[in-house]
Amino acid sequence: MSSRLQEARDRLNRLGKISLGFYPTPFHKLERISEEYGVNLWIKREDFSGTTLFGGNKIRKLEYLLKDAKDQGCDTVFTYGATQSNHAMETCTAARRCGMRPVLYLGAIVEPKPDDVRANLLLDRILGAEIHILASEGRSTKDTMKANEAIFAAHREQLAKEGHKVYDIPIGGSTPRGAAGFAEAYIELLEQAADKGMTIDYLYTATGSGGTLAGLTAGKILAGDAHATTRGIIVGKKDPSTYGQGVADIANKILELTGNEPSATTDHFELYADYVGPGYEKPYREANDDIRYLARTEGIFTDPVYSGKGFHGMMDQIRKGMVPKGSTVVYLHTGGATALFSEPEIIGDLRDDL
Repeated sequence: MSSRLQEARDRLNRLGKISLGFYPTPFHKLERISEEYGVNLWIKREDFSGTTLFGGNKIRKLEYLLKDAKDQGCDTVFTYGATQSNHAMETCTAARRCGMRPVLYLGAIVEPKPDDVRANLLLDRILGAEIHILASEGRSTKDTMKANEAIFAAHREQLAKEGHKVYDIPIGGSTPRGAAGFAEAYIELLEQAADKGMTIDYLYTATGSGGTLAGLTAGKILAGDAHATTRGIIVGKKDPSTYGQGVADIANKILELTGNEPSATTDHFELYADYVGPGYEKPYREANDDIRYLARTEGIFTDPVYSGKGFHGMMDQIRKGMVPKGSTVVYLHTGGATALFSEPEIIGDLRDDL
């Protein structure tokens, strides 16, 4: 490991974390796709992060967040998301490992059927989470949560009266402390690439609440890696201009937490809002085609909400020549394949192409 990477790791380690995942996550080449398109395409398997078969990228964030929760003496964790939220499910698994009680407030962008509980929502129930379903009424998950803040505050106040202490985690765990987990992931990726004697030209990831991309950006700066181009494929309807500044702001707060000068700008990454389709948790044919393509060429599953749209965005840019032939490209697989077993409105035509 280079001295620069070791220094970056040391700075992150001073933040403190609880070991919850299995790292480093696997990193391997997609041989058939690489040959077909004339690029060197690799995948980093954050879907294999643990601790269950249903892992994903949020575990890295939760290692830092739940260490902070334990340090504060919290015994209960609140978090928020859509009904099929990967983050909410992974928070439940992490909270249970830490001996804490998970409470979920979930917005019903797609209304779950009480007699047919599926995918992440089923896992939440198996984990024994206290679940509150909120009507979205056409609003985004973020706006649904804003409209119900008084309910959350009253619940926390009631628990405090009963002697409990709540640790509050926002949508996606995208606080600077949580997003620091993906600064660590970036350093881990560079170590793996160095071991294989390769230099990364392009790094792709799906981006929703922005924490993963912010962490990668902070990691890029901490590692002094000016070569790789980081591209975020946006999976929900957002304004790329204000969204990008929000990502840079989180990255700068990570840098400050680690004792570095804030230096992240929107020039450190590229954002693409062309692959959202009809909206968050809403599938479309082209993205689903690439979910099938990856499964049928490499035997790897992605989901129609995050990782499938992110993979499709990358493949579309490779096909259009936005990635030069011979480039070394990494796709960060953020997990979420449980969505393949969710409501028909989320999976779209995936089961119809027979």
